[in-house]
Amino acid sequence: MDAANESSEGSPFILLGLTTNPSQQRPLFVLFLVLYVAGILGNGLIVAAIRASPALHTPMYFLLAHLSFADLCFTSVTVPEMLANLLAHDRSISLAGCLTQMYFFFALGVTDSCLLAAMAYDRYVAIRHPLHYATRMSRAVCTALVGTAWLVSHVHSLLHILLMAHLSFCASHQVPHFFCDHQPLLRLSCSDTRHIQLLIFTEGAAVVVSPFLLILASYGAIAAAVLRLPSAVGRLRAVSTCGSHLAVVGLFYGTVIAVYFRPTSQYEAEQGRVASVMYTVVTPMLNPVIYSLRNRDVQGALRALFTRR
Repeated sequence: MDAANESSEGSPFILLGLTTNPSQQRPLFVLFLVLYVAGILGNGLIVAAIRASPALHTPMYFLLAHLSFADLCFTSVTVPEMLANLLAHDRSISLAGCLTQMYFFFALGVTDSCLLAAMAYDRYVAIRHPLHYATRMSRAVCTALVGTAWLVSHVHSLLHILLMAHLSFCASHQVPHFFCDHQPLLRLSCSDTRHIQLLIFTEGAAVVVSPFLLILASYGAIAAAVLRLPSAVGRLRAVSTCGSHLAVVGLFYGTVIAVYFRPTSQYEAEQGRVASVMYTVVTPMLNPVIYSLRNRDVQGALRALFTRR
């Protein structure tokens, strides 16, 4: 093992966090604690309500339960560490801890992306092919979609982490971020990172952009079907629902693409932190509201969950 690798393994990384200004740390702690608790409660309640209510044992809610569980885990990979570092003086994290955090962050983020695509496809089948919905979205098909989402995401993450583990960090170990993300780490590395950046723009783009294109195609087909509805009220209701869903999809993918699909030399730490907050904290908190808590079936299941003796 060379001296550079010895240095990288022996010296922990320092997460600089959202801010180094002491006057901003406590207000930010309170703000993100509230957002985190809201996201955890919202997603946790959805999972519990879907499991407890037989009326919600349908393909749409089966996919939604997995999305909520993935969101719950996704935000828990980074936010507790961020909250601790806003109050702590020691913001160090070992290389092994950094790579572990990065592994689950990548895996759960891609799982989220794939599940959003599966849910868009479910809505497409329900609206465009209602007579074939039971066969096209059978339990076996839904299980295959969810299983593929989890498998692809973990293979994708493992591939990235195996490459990141071979990098050397022989200079600064200060990470200008609130968690271990690969862009700031690539900028700190003194190794040749061209092969990792090539992987990001090829395999990474395929894994992230393909579900996004499927979502756009599904909602495009849904929009075409909605425009043919005879009832203006029905069109307005469908457009309202699809619009809110697309807003979350746009927020998630817009920030992800802005952060990850640019050369490392063009990465800006401040913009990266702001964009990361959007898809690690805000989007997981909004998903329960957009997808479920406004839904009468879910509201009924939640009331039954709390009133059950």
